[in-house]
Amino acid sequence: MSTISKPLLITIVGPTAIGKTALSIRLAQHLNAEIISCDWRQFYKEMSIGTAVPSPDELAAVPHHFIQDRSVFEAYSVGQFERDTLLKLKTLFQQNNIVVMVGGSGLYIDAVLK
Repeated sequence: MSTISKPLLITIVGPTAIGKTALSIRLAQHLNAEIISCDWRQFYKEMSIGTAVPSPDELAAVPHHFIQDRSVFEAYSVGQFERDTLLKLKTLFQQNNIVVMVGGSGLYIDAVLK
């Protein structure tokens, strides 16, 4: 557990393939935190090319949420992502006061942060 007393959501954002995943994993390991993906293309099982989905080793290094957990054939909106993420954060903050959110989908990031 961290020494942070209030819940803290550290958000790492930027374009594809700039090192967000590696940074988020190092940070989450250091803080004993979990990672929430906010890259809409990484949500889908069928989308692995051009999406920079974390490797199996990266996924095993730290618990990740919302990585290839649904099909492109399922309807999923930014509003649903916001609701799902806020519920997940509520659960994760009960375990640790720090969570790392990482991705490049501005609309999805804004839905959670604003």
